[in-house]
Amino acid sequence: MESTEQLSELVSAEGRNRKAVLCQRCGSRVLQPGTALFSRRQLFLPSMRKKPALSDGSNPDGDLLQEHWLVEDMFIFENVGFTKDVGNIKFLVCADCEIGPIGWHCLDDKNSFYVALERVSHE
Repeated sequence: MESTEQLSELVSAEGRNRKAVLCQRCGSRVLQPGTALFSRRQLFLPSMRKKPALSDGSNPDGDLLQEHWLVEDMFIFENVGFTKDVGNIKFLVCADCEIGPIGWHCLDDKNSFYVALERVSHE
């Protein structure tokens, strides 16, 4: 969980991302500044690993994360990939190095893509 001081560096007064959102592993740009809204929602994300291991249907270890960037249109992303469906969920991964999941998308809600702050870096 980010401290209030760290969040104020990342979140603008309008609730948007002040900085670009990058893949922690390869540095690829996932979102431009100002394109996502800060959101608190409790979501389970499996532990970080390569894409093929995420969609094998096993019950993975993971984290319950609460702080996310909410993106309302998948075309806003600079660089993101999706796993195969896992139930009614698709996990978001870096499209360049395929590490993830960095985020979560429920197929029931076409306009909500969540990127976990703890799974990305900011510049």
